[in-house]
Amino acid sequence: MDKNGKISPAVIRRLPKYYRYLGELIKLGITKTSSRELSEMTGFSASQIRQDLNNFGGFGQQGFGYEVEHLRVEIAKILGLDKKYKLIIIGAGNIGQAIANYTGFYEADYEIVGLFDKNPKMIGLSIRNSEIRDIDELEGFLNKEHVDIAVICTPKNVSQQIAEKVVSCGIKAIWNFAPKDLNMPEGVYVENVHLNESLFSLTYYYNNLNNKE
Repeated sequence: MDKNGKISPAVIRRLPKYYRYLGELIKLGITKTSSRELSEMTGFSASQIRQDLNNFGGFGQQGFGYEVEHLRVEIAKILGLDKKYKLIIIGAGNIGQAIANYTGFYEADYEIVGLFDKNPKMIGLSIRNSEIRDIDELEGFLNKEHVDIAVICTPKNVSQQIAEKVVSCGIKAIWNFAPKDLNMPEGVYVENVHLNESLFSLTYYYNNLNNKE
């Protein structure tokens, strides 16, 4: 937490990893854990984990550790995973289809309520019982249906225009897979996902490792 009382984005980005590993502990039937054990699982230091959780109240007791299920429930509340969210996917190409088929959506309370594309060959097809609609129907759909999150998987030359359209219809959260950072007004949160950036980071570490050998 900074001096203004705001939680660091780095802390927020670590919470989903804690949530995931706690879920694995639950599947193993483990009911209690410690910051040291979580450190071994996540790769973060025990002190970092304690500091992160202390931003929200701590949830543990010295010498006792954490109740696994309780901690996971509390992290879910912090992340907003105790609510249901409706998503649309714009761009039903390879990435859009992969996202639509991602089982993680269905394990949590994310519901894909619409898919959109401009390719006539795609329109009318279904992915997991969701029919792909013509992109021309997007605005009318958003004006009638409550949607929380827009997932953009379009080519970069149209991604900004599409983003502006969904924002004009009330969307305030965008998960962007288009290879271009979006310029959105204040009050709209965008999570840009650039797969090549992750790959480039991997190749840096790979080559750096080889150079040391």
